[in-house]
Amino acid sequence: MKLHTIETGFFKLDGGAMHGVVPKSLWSKENVPDEKNMCNWAMRCLLVEDGERLILIDNGMGDKQDAKFFGHYFLNGNDSLEKSLKAKGFDFSDITDMFLTHLHFDHCGGSIKYNSDRSKLITAFPNATYWSNETHWEWATKPNAREKASFLKENILPIKESGQLKFLKEGEDLFPGFKVLWLNGHTGAMMLPQISYKGKTVTYMADLMPSVAHIPLPWIMAYDTRPLLTLAEKEIILPQAAKEEHVFFFEHDGLNECCTVEETERGVRVKQKFSLADYFGR
Repeated sequence: MKLHTIETGFFKLDGGAMHGVVPKSLWSKENVPDEKNMCNWAMRCLLVEDGERLILIDNGMGDKQDAKFFGHYFLNGNDSLEKSLKAKGFDFSDITDMFLTHLHFDHCGGSIKYNSDRSKLITAFPNATYWSNETHWEWATKPNAREKASFLKENILPIKESGQLKFLKEGEDLFPGFKVLWLNGHTGAMMLPQISYKGKTVTYMADLMPSVAHIPLPWIMAYDTRPLLTLAEKEIILPQAAKEEHVFFFEHDGLNECCTVEETERGVRVKQKFSLADYFGR
C-alpha cells in the first residue's frame, strides 16, 4: 500500500463560522483572517494505492459551478484535482473507488462534471465505484434547511443515476486495513477512514477536526449540526489517538498536512506536525 497527498486548491470561509464559540482573539492567532474575516482553507484529499485498487478519499469542490457560486467561496491557488493526480502518474479513469466522507459540496463537488458539450452531467471517475452510506444519502438528498446550501443536487443525484453508487453499512470495512468510523456531530453519518499504514493508523479527519487548531475540545465549527455530539466524539477519538500514536490527516488545514497528538495537563494537544511524505518517506 502507498498513500499520496492530493491537493485540489483552496477556498475561503468565514473565520467565526469555522471556529464556533471560540473568540476571534484566540482563533485569529491560529488561522489568520483577511479584511473580510475570511480564512483560507485547503481541500486536501488522500489517494490510497493498494494493489489493483486506487481509492480516492473526497475530491474537492470541482469546477463546474458558475462564477456567482465561486464568488462566494473564493476558490484560489494553483492546485487542482487533475494536476495533482497527474503529478502522481494517474488520471480520473484510473480511480477504482471514490470514497466520499460526506456530501457537502467542498468534499464531493469533483465527483461530477459536464460532458464535452456541457449538455449533461456525468461522473468524473468513469471506472470507479462511488461509496457513501444509505443514512447519509437520505440526509443529503432530503436536506434540512440549515444544510441545504451545502448539499447540491448536481453533485449528488448524477452519482446514483450513473449506476456507480454503492452503500457501506456501519461497521463494514471498505477493504482490509481500511476501516470506517461513523460520526454524527458534523452531519448525519459522516464516514472517516482509518487506514493501517506502515505500522500506524492514519485517520482522515474530514470535518471532525478541519485543522490542527480544532484539536482542543471546545474548538468546534458552527457548521456542525450537533456540536455537543461532535464534542463527545472528540472526547473518545483524541485520547485513543494520543495513546496509540495515530496520525491525523487534515483535509482543510492550509498549513499543516498531518500531526500526532499527546496527553498534556491541558488535555490532548498537538505533539508533532509534518507532511505525510516526510513522516512515512517518499
